Amino acid sequence: MSLEQQINKAISLEKKGEILKAKDIYKSILKVFPKNIRVQKRLEALNILKQINNLHPPQEDIDKLIKLFNQKHFSSVIEQSQALIREYPNAFVIWDLMGATNQLLGKPDEALKDFKQAIQLNSNYENAYYNMGVVLLEDYGNPVEAIEAFKKSISLNPKNARAYNNMGNSLRKLGRFEEAIIVLNKAILIESKNAIFYRNAGNVLAKLGKLNEAIETYNKALLLKPDYPETYYDLSFSYNLKGDLQKGFQLYEWRLKKDGFPTRIPKDYLIWDGKNSVLDKKFFVYEEQGLGDTIQFVRYLPLLKQKGAKVMFKVKSKMHALLKTLDEDIVFVDRDPDDNDNSIDFETPLMSLPYLFKTNLKSIPLRKSYLSADHNKIISWKKNLPKDNFKVGICWQGSKNKIDFGRSFPLTLFEDISKLPNLELISLHKGEGEKQIENVNFDLTVLGNDFDNGEDAFIDTAAVMANCDLIITSDTAIAHLAGALGYRTWVLLKKIPDWRWLLDRNDSPWYTNMKLYRQKERDNWKTVFELIKKDLKSILTLREN
Repeated sequence: MSLEQQINKAISLEKKGEILKAKDIYKSILKVFPKNIRVQKRLEALNILKQINNLHPPQEDIDKLIKLFNQKHFSSVIEQSQALIREYPNAFVIWDLMGATNQLLGKPDEALKDFKQAIQLNSNYENAYYNMGVVLLEDYGNPVEAIEAFKKSISLNPKNARAYNNMGNSLRKLGRFEEAIIVLNKAILIESKNAIFYRNAGNVLAKLGKLNEAIETYNKALLLKPDYPETYYDLSFSYNLKGDLQKGFQLYEWRLKKDGFPTRIPKDYLIWDGKNSVLDKKFFVYEEQGLGDTIQFVRYLPLLKQKGAKVMFKVKSKMHALLKTLDEDIVFVDRDPDDNDNSIDFETPLMSLPYLFKTNLKSIPLRKSYLSADHNKIISWKKNLPKDNFKVGICWQGSKNKIDFGRSFPLTLFEDISKLPNLELISLHKGEGEKQIENVNFDLTVLGNDFDNGEDAFIDTAAVMANCDLIITSDTAIAHLAGALGYRTWVLLKKIPDWRWLLDRNDSPWYTNMKLYRQKERDNWKTVFELIKKDLKSILTLREN
């Protein structure tokens, strides 16, 4: 074995935590090459570790812990790890394993302390850096610090494909998609048979708008792992974004097989195939996901009624008042039927209805409006908005969640628009982002604490919209509400938007009275607002004439 091979073997043993074996190799090398500076430094670094002769418990104890960990006996892992650490306080491998266990037990603070302790005991232990990065990314939502941890892990082990993969995921969360795909490709180069890496690369390619490449990459993942619900689910969005809704909605059904998917799963004998007669049958449908999804897809409930079904829709009670304007014969409830209730003939989650009705771009159920605002509320709010001017209801931010990234924009971007003559901006915004109102230096009508402050959601919003000439909004539930009410709506979209808005068109096949304004460059809202201001000027000029 050559000198270089001996050194590499010793470094490998270090990384595995087999410090004593690594030291023996370094000592034997120095007997032959006593002036080798590289080996001297590595041996010196190992000697810095305290109580080196008492560093690790017997391998059989470590193996026993790993077996318990793999069997998911996490409480036992913690208990036995703590006992071993009392005897071997510098056993960094045990600290690392205990940290990984605490993370799985939902104790990220303790996990992070464990990993830091492992690193303090052995600053060259790459696995602890990797695990720390995972906690920072998944539990703390801190991709910036996670990237640094993964970089350190990679510097110690350039063949750590998992670290490249998670570093790529961290970059994706920061919107650094070009960097992310480079890093993910490195993971694939090291470990070309890992379906997860291909799926993650597909997700980044989709964010870059490279949909054909994304689809090809997802399919590579599926070749390696044919029964992979998460990949089929992700793949569905690329097809939908391309406008192939029938294929997209078919693939979207795989969401029901994803681990931890929060929706109620229909019993096999209650699943409707889209063909069987539903005449006089009790059909139970239930909401899933966000309020915008609910508003967009309740349009399918009357289609079931047209087929003769008796439709019952489970949805949050705060949505009942608004959604009852859809169809007075549909029954709205806020809880699942009792387990002993055998009266239901069919059931499905709401988002499966587009698939069951074989929806394509030409067959989307399209009406100018399918929801309506409360007449008395419209009159009441008209009295509160007496100015004779062009009223524009605005919304700039949705709820902060993983799909919101890049969809929202600062309220301050409306400043130039606010200066247009005879135009009034009216805030339709509630919740996150509302504090931005305190810092604007232009006129903005705010509707007070009583605005949509009751038990029913969107009732006041819908009535105020009825008093507006135009709605301008980011991609939020407000956009879907305005579209469902049939009001004139302009929706501002990031460069690669959510699937439902498709690509490269300024109208929506889902809403008749809607115009789409798209970023030409990612994160550049300025040019979008310049175009909006130009179009508003034209409208106001026509109005004056």
